[in-house]
Amino acid sequence: MTTKLTLTIDDSVITIAKKYAKKNGKSLSDIVENYLMSLTSKESKEDKISPKVLKLMGVIKLPQDFDYKTELTKGLSKKYKL
Repeated sequence: MTTKLTLTIDDSVITIAKKYAKKNGKSLSDIVENYLMSLTSKESKEDKISPKVLKLMGVIKLPQDFDYKTELTKGLSKKYKL
């Protein structure tokens, strides 16, 4: 069953969204519906942690002051020789 919904959106956003929908061969309603579905499905997926991840939790012991962003930056700099 489908139900009509009224949204208040800035005119410029609607114009851009309609062009995007036309370019991709979809209706604006389809795009909004799919977006809302993706938002709500992410919530249910985030609540469940896969058994593989649960099994790996706690395997590595890191110092309290470990900063993964710094380590990631170092690794990427090394990889790409920056």
